[in-house]
Amino acid sequence: MRNIIKITLLVIVVSFTILAQQPTLKDSLLDHMTGYWILQGTVAGQETVHDIESEWVLSHQYILIRETSREKNTGGGPAYEANVYLGWDQISSEYVCIWIDIFGGFTSQSIGRAKPDDNEIHFIFRDSSNTDVFHTTFTYNNDTDTWQWLMDNIYKGKLQQFANVKLTKKRTDK
Repeated sequence: MRNIIKITLLVIVVSFTILAQQPTLKDSLLDHMTGYWILQGTVAGQETVHDIESEWVLSHQYILIRETSREKNTGGGPAYEANVYLGWDQISSEYVCIWIDIFGGFTSQSIGRAKPDDNEIHFIFRDSSNTDVFHTTFTYNNDTDTWQWLMDNIYKGKLQQFANVKLTKKRTDK
């Protein structure tokens, strides 16, 4: 009798888990984000070059962007590293972004949301009081197969550019 109860509970839990899963994310704009890229431009007023690797992960629910600067810190490691997850919130019909980097301290400001808009994804990051604190806009150029990333801080209610970078495909031929 106990085994029947355990099996029944297991079937119920597995059924709810399957029902709760979103269907596989199909997004032609995010498909353009996958691959190997070179990021070049200015961040905090400094010229920079980063390497980007992007791929679908977690059962094709998220794009994982691994960003690593070529500039080194005093210990010889990358001066900047981040793992960024881009996905889709089916309930709100919005893109979601979770930005985790070497500065640590996961907060509400680590999560951005964006409404779909043709070849642009404009993420708004908010603090715990729901005030806009940072904007990141990813714009895809289909003609050149490049991405433009613009990042802006909000200071005294006004946007101030933090970064303006362009991603171009890394040559992989030998």
